[in-house]
Amino acid sequence: MRITLLHPPHTSIGSRVPRENLPPYGLLCVGGPLIDAGHAVQLINADLGPMRPAQIVREVRESRPDVVMIGHSGSTSAHPTVMTLARQIKQTLPDVMIIYGGVYPTYHWKEVLAECPAIDVIVRGEGEATTPKLIAALGGDLSRINGIAYRRDGQPHATAPAPMITDLDAYRIGWELIDFKQHSYWGGKRAVIMQFSRGCPHLCTYCGQRGFWTRWRHRDPVRFAAEIARLYREHGVEMINLADENPTTSPKAWRAFLEAMITEDVPVQIIGSTRADDIVRDADILHLYKAAGCLRFLMGLEGTDEATLTKVKKGGTRAKDRLAIDLLRAHGIIGLCTFAVGFEEETDRDYWRILRHLLSYDPDQVMSVYATPHRWTPFFQTVKNRRIIETDQRNWDYKHQVMEVPQVPAWRVFLWVKCIEICLQARPKALYRTYFHPDPDMRHAMQWYTRMGRRVVLREVWHWLKRRQRAGVSVEAFLGSTTLPEKALDQSGSMKR
Repeated sequence: MRITLLHPPHTSIGSRVPRENLPPYGLLCVGGPLIDAGHAVQLINADLGPMRPAQIVREVRESRPDVVMIGHSGSTSAHPTVMTLARQIKQTLPDVMIIYGGVYPTYHWKEVLAECPAIDVIVRGEGEATTPKLIAALGGDLSRINGIAYRRDGQPHATAPAPMITDLDAYRIGWELIDFKQHSYWGGKRAVIMQFSRGCPHLCTYCGQRGFWTRWRHRDPVRFAAEIARLYREHGVEMINLADENPTTSPKAWRAFLEAMITEDVPVQIIGSTRADDIVRDADILHLYKAAGCLRFLMGLEGTDEATLTKVKKGGTRAKDRLAIDLLRAHGIIGLCTFAVGFEEETDRDYWRILRHLLSYDPDQVMSVYATPHRWTPFFQTVKNRRIIETDQRNWDYKHQVMEVPQVPAWRVFLWVKCIEICLQARPKALYRTYFHPDPDMRHAMQWYTRMGRRVVLREVWHWLKRRQRAGVSVEAFLGSTTLPEKALDQSGSMKR
């Protein structure tokens, strides 16, 4: 079949401000197996530009597809755009099959199929194994394909969950679908997104990683390093942005990867996310992190008081957070610390406390996020009665306030967050590291992030001024009650009550 993979344009601040574009890794993961199954596959990355809807529909039409598959990693905030494009594509190509995948449709499959007739099938969960089977079954009985949702007798119907992929190296990435010269990050460095692992063993209440990926798994460390080295040698890739939630979970596997990267001896820089606990655990091998090319790790502090960390089941402590920042700096690695607001019924005093704690941490870089409710997380149950102040889901990108804070008006929450960021980034220590750091790679990274930060703040202020937020319906009324039963996960990755 002729299959067009469509990566829709993303309206989030994080996608638009950098003026650089990373390739759509999820669609590439699906594209490789489809090509290997004998299909003619084409990728339309509408996030480049970004492309306007009319141009997107025109390019889809010109690709003459039998099937259009749509997906985006920014699943919730991209969903309204996906719905609009699906309707326009179906109107132009009424006979084309439209398949939709990602986190949001995985959990909201019933509403999506009920509200958007243009969507024919939803792939739930991992797509590498499911999509080739689905394509082969089109026109026949779809009930035997696990991991999908479709309409049966006119009503949304979901099949059993697909088995978890145990061997992440079994399905190759369709790198041939992209032009590497179109993708950069970090101020012009040729870059791609990759995953060493999937899932997370921790139980943070606000995160859906455990539910979507079922359990933590990793690629073969040596093969993963070899693939990175090949991308550098054949395509000039200079930077790898790890999409893992927690790549350092297994000390043995992570060390094997670091050593394999050192053996490959390629000047590739690696950035990603991890936990402060893992950095402290790996204090004696952080020199291997640096030698392997690790340049920056993002660590989510979420709340800087122990009560909040306990409530959201983060599992961290302030002492470990502070030590992790110091250890990374001592080894020439940037520590980017995120802080979140919205987990508690906060007061002005809480924001003042956050500022004081962050100043004591002395992070290299800092980034704010707003707690955002998702129906598939335990966090949803704790905030379902809070009122929504942002009804446009295109702005559910963690850089816009979504829920009210009952004791602090939204405008003052916004001012507090910006004040915290400015105080942290304008410290003499931070300015010195940004403009006079002796390591040129570190200096470049710090200055690039500072430039992006200024533009993000300007974009946030502009968005704030041009819209008027008023508390409306509850989170539960806006998103609907959860349709998923409380579930436990067995070791095979299947779901049970």
